[in-house]
Amino acid sequence: MAASQGLGLSRMSIPFMLGTMLTPHRDRAMLLGSLFHVANGWAFALVYAAAFESWGRATWWLGAAIGAVHASFVLTVGMAMLPGLHPRMASEHIAPPAAAQLQPPGFLALNYGERTPLVTLAAHLLYGAILGGFYHLST
Repeated sequence: MAASQGLGLSRMSIPFMLGTMLTPHRDRAMLLGSLFHVANGWAFALVYAAAFESWGRATWWLGAAIGAVHASFVLTVGMAMLPGLHPRMASEHIAPPAAAQLQPPGFLALNYGERTPLVTLAAHLLYGAILGGFYHLST
């Protein structure tokens, strides 16, 4: 996702978005948000691993399929819930609080750019494909 910002494909910064949930300080938010995002990646890797183990196989395409479901959930449910959970994010429906630093992502995170849903989907497909391709089932 960071590369997508540099390439002008999306304005969404997951580390900044997560970090500003924890602190109003912008620089500290990037550090904390990056750590939070890595921790989330580890936690979700366990969910993917549990799926692979329950299916008895792990392939890149199964990982990518889980990634597609993951991205769909993030874009439809996660982004819709975020303004209600985030103390420094404005809402689509009410005036922003004085502490608002971020605009709400909107449907499919389109407020962060029209390519954001595609970039998010691509990132989750790649994440899942890598996990599925490298995961070795316990025997």
